[in-house]
Amino acid sequence: MTQLDDLYRRVIMDHYKNPRNRGKFEEDTVVVDLNNPTCGDRISLQLKLEDGVVQDARFTGEGCSISMSSASMMTEAVKGRKLEEALDFADRFSSLMKGEDVTFDDYEDLEALSGVSKFPARIKCATLAWNALRKGIDHDD
Repeated sequence: MTQLDDLYRRVIMDHYKNPRNRGKFEEDTVVVDLNNPTCGDRISLQLKLEDGVVQDARFTGEGCSISMSSASMMTEAVKGRKLEEALDFADRFSSLMKGEDVTFDDYEDLEALSGVSKFPARIKCATLAWNALRKGIDHDD
């Protein structure tokens, strides 16, 4: 195993064991519930969308380390960004999952999930939270 693979594994496990933005908001938010029936991953994403910006994001759910760490990373990556930027992140993440060479200079933790593209069955795990983000932003229009 290369040092980079080891680093990526540590980043993924850190987000899995210490998820960022896990929890719920008390006030009204956009809520998207999605699940991956093939492996049992479930996510409930809450978004505070105001003035065309993702003001805040939180999630709850359960699943494998890939799906939960991806949700943690996604919420960190999109908070404070304009909706167009958040959707651009989602598009770039989809490209990363297709094995394309994509960098995230503005949030490098996402690159830790690049190895998932080698395991087609796990791509749905990694993209679950991102699909919820897209659905939530579309719902707000």
